[in-house]
Amino acid sequence: MRRDLRLRDNVALAEAARASDEVALAFVLDPALLRSERMGAPLVQAFFSALAALRAEVRERGSDLVLLEGDFAEQLTAFARRIGAGAIFYNEDYDPEARLRDKRVRAALEAVGIAVHASLDHVYFGADEVRTESGAPYKVFTPYKRHWLDQHALAPRLPVQSNRASAQKLLASAEIGATREVPTPEAYGHASSTAFPMCGEAEARARLDRFLALGGASDGYAVQRDIPALEGTSRLSPDLRAGTIGIRTCVARARAAMEGASSQRRASLDVWITELVWRDFYQQILRNFPHVARAPFVAETAAIPWRDDEAAFAAWCEARTGYPIVDAAMRQLNTTGWMHNRLRMIVASFLTKDLLLNWQWGERYFERHLADADLAQNNGGWQWAASTGTDAAPYFRIFNPVLQGQRFDPEGTFVRAMLPALRSVPTKYVHAPWQMPPLVQREAGCIVGEDYPAPIVDRAETKARVLAAFSAALGRREK
Repeated sequence: MRRDLRLRDNVALAEAARASDEVALAFVLDPALLRSERMGAPLVQAFFSALAALRAEVRERGSDLVLLEGDFAEQLTAFARRIGAGAIFYNEDYDPEARLRDKRVRAALEAVGIAVHASLDHVYFGADEVRTESGAPYKVFTPYKRHWLDQHALAPRLPVQSNRASAQKLLASAEIGATREVPTPEAYGHASSTAFPMCGEAEARARLDRFLALGGASDGYAVQRDIPALEGTSRLSPDLRAGTIGIRTCVARARAAMEGASSQRRASLDVWITELVWRDFYQQILRNFPHVARAPFVAETAAIPWRDDEAAFAAWCEARTGYPIVDAAMRQLNTTGWMHNRLRMIVASFLTKDLLLNWQWGERYFERHLADADLAQNNGGWQWAASTGTDAAPYFRIFNPVLQGQRFDPEGTFVRAMLPALRSVPTKYVHAPWQMPPLVQREAGCIVGEDYPAPIVDRAETKARVLAAFSAALGRREK
């Protein structure tokens, strides 16, 4: 078990049950990874909560989820030998470091006579399955989406019956022996929080049920998904990251919900499926172009003269930019381990375009603070916003944080909920408090520069700066 912490719709588990008389489930804790900069408290808590939920269900079936710790090859080899296992089944991961690890572990296991079987599970279509006519991987989303939808229409992938197949084959706990309990995030240097997302298969399926129910958020998803003050999204991203729900389940349930539905509901569900296609798109980008994990997709953009301004970065991280929608978004991230998707685009644009700071700074910060932190999605989103990636926003497209706030939080509901200093600010000024006359500031109890920060940049100046920087870096390419 890795990023697939569920019993239902799990391809590797289904394959193991089909090929074997008995199946044991194991998860390897990697102390170095858990303590690395790539792992933040929200993600660790999401995974540990998912492990606890999975273990509870497995124990109800008379078996157990074995928690190992240390080197993957050594731990899995020793465990396989202890229970007399002849094969190991696992689901692939496109993370470049995970692929290198899996190659090493496979060689070690096969060297001692243990067969290794890999399956495709965390994406709907694999990185080599949706290709251009010439057989090359797609670099632009729209044609990829068309091909993905055409392929889905011809051969939809239904959820696999792994739960039913494995129910009678799980190795009895007495044969597995004693195993350690699920650790706390604190054991690896991470502070837990009741505000961070908790994951588990039952709750993930309940979240999907609520989202897809008539009258649920999916009905108005096409519009409401952009409004951060509303619960207009599925909130399933941490579950998809931990694998407490399968991608085939999500697509199949969404398609089923379209049957007999109104045109508005069908349109909204189409938009949600498109978001799932984006997920596959970025996963195949990471698999086919692994250099994006450490460098821009567009090589020429490596020449962009990003600023080295630690103070500006700290203000962005700590919700002190003076732009309410940006600060409210960062406050949501820092306190809850999650951020609304529209807000992710706004804060990424602000960091890379208004502050002209390297997108990799923001990518790393998100990685440490998101419960759904996933290399492919996080990297793809940041490179899109920074105009360095595949299918990226044109570099001259710069989100205006004031206009974004006015459009998607028109009454300032979200901003006021996240930033108490702005609760009494008139709606006219809530997204640009520095425009309040001194008397209005006093009446609202919000003195700009004291109760709430003044803007850290003048956007008229920063726009000229970023356009010049990108034009210089991309000039040779455009010629």
